[in-house]
Amino acid sequence: MAKELNEDSGFKVSIKTLMGIGAAMATVISMWFMLQADIAEARTLPEPPPQDVSRMEFDMKDKMIRQTILTTQEDVEAMKKTLERIEDKLYDR
Repeated sequence: MAKELNEDSGFKVSIKTLMGIGAAMATVISMWFMLQADIAEARTLPEPPPQDVSRMEFDMKDKMIRQTILTTQEDVEAMKKTLERIEDKLYDR
């Protein structure tokens, strides 16, 4: 049968448990206030300037990427030729 909770009900809590609950509450509350202080400080800091990419920088990066692709394509073609020679020697073609 379930016990009812009423005005006469009671429960026992040790001092050790109360101190643990108090320490946990103090930790959470102090973390909350530290977080609020950090947010307030971050609001006062200046915003970093926007990072604009110049046309010259864009063109240089584009050229570098295109050159890398062409170099990779040449390397793949060289590997295909080497693979064909290896297959020719392996299978006596």
